[in-house]
Amino acid sequence: MSMAEGYTLISVDFEVFGKVQGDFFRKYTQAESKKLRLVGWLQNTDQGTVQGQLQGPTSKVHHMQEWLETRGSPKSHTDRASFNNEKVILKLDYSDF
Repeated sequence: MSMAEGYTLISVDFEVFGKVQGDFFRKYTQAESKKLRLVGWLQNTDQGTVQGQLQGPTSKVHHMQEWLETRGSPKSHTDRASFNNEKVILKLDYSDF
């Protein structure tokens, strides 16, 4: 990855499947995202998943995608995570997570 690519801003939608509700998954996701200085949103769904959007530098968004797939909160269990609508953006649409 080139240095410039790491600082390109991207936006990606996500949905995480597994035991990800009622275990502080959203709280930990928000904290990890803020630590990486990412912005976006997330919410529980009626299907028992968590969905949202991440925005920030490419390298940090990709780091967060890996975190969502492999770690999550201490008591969560991620079966899988899907990511779609990844696109380059000129500016962030949100100011916080």
